[in-house]
Amino acid sequence: MPEAAIAPAALGDSEFDRDTAVTPRTAAAPGVYDADLSAGWTIFGAVNGGYLLAVVGRALADALPHGDPLTVTAHYLSASRPGPAVIRAETVRAGRTLSTGQASLFQHDDEGREVERIRVLASYGDLDALPDDVRTSAVPPDFPPPERCVGAEDGPASVSEQQPITHRLTLRLDPATAGWAVGEPSGKGEMRAWFGLADGRPADPLSLLLAVDALPPTAFDLGVAGWVPTVELTVHVRRRPAPGPVRVSLTTRNYAGGYLEEDAEVWDSEDRLVAQSRQLARVRLF
Repeated sequence: MPEAAIAPAALGDSEFDRDTAVTPRTAAAPGVYDADLSAGWTIFGAVNGGYLLAVVGRALADALPHGDPLTVTAHYLSASRPGPAVIRAETVRAGRTLSTGQASLFQHDDEGREVERIRVLASYGDLDALPDDVRTSAVPPDFPPPERCVGAEDGPASVSEQQPITHRLTLRLDPATAGWAVGEPSGKGEMRAWFGLADGRPADPLSLLLAVDALPPTAFDLGVAGWVPTVELTVHVRRRPAPGPVRVSLTTRNYAGGYLEEDAEVWDSEDRLVAQSRQLARVRLF
């Protein structure tokens, strides 16, 4: 996925890891973390929802007895902005194989008032301890290899200027779902792409929380142009991804009343379904 000249970043050394880092406060304030939301993960000035989920997900991984997100549900209450944030996390229940927690991310508005941006309820476990007994009717998406797909460099420069997140990702869109970029959307409500982090950091459960919300919205393939902020997002992480690039497939079946749903599947290099998600998003027309 990354260009050959870019040395892959190790886990913990990448831009993604630095930008999703959280710092626990003193022992007198357990479950409270400070974060600094990076402007590098914004779209039209708003912080990407998958990146936000990864930030909160990292705090929950520290706060809970288990380290791997299995199911994470987030409600986006107000638009987050780059800059300082505080996360308050607490354990709801801790069992032998599963622990559940909740967390909220807060920022201060222009008048100095604390505003809740996102509220998350999640269950964490150990993905490596899950039995290998897969029985599925799911089929990995079939689309061209990365070199025959469409990247951000193929679009106008204005897109990169308005969406700094494009510099943090390596996305290669299936040409069959990229017609909207030249004014020819298919109308099917589909989006497919190879996904990676631009510095070559390998995929892991935390980055999968970003992957499900990193592609252009399916609204574009419906011929609907606008900003598509997430209202609610639920992610199921099914397996730890194998080394190598991952493929992401998005579909929507119903756009009505200014809202649409998006279903995502993430497949690893061994054709295993490693994550699924569904989100409700609002379309704000340009």
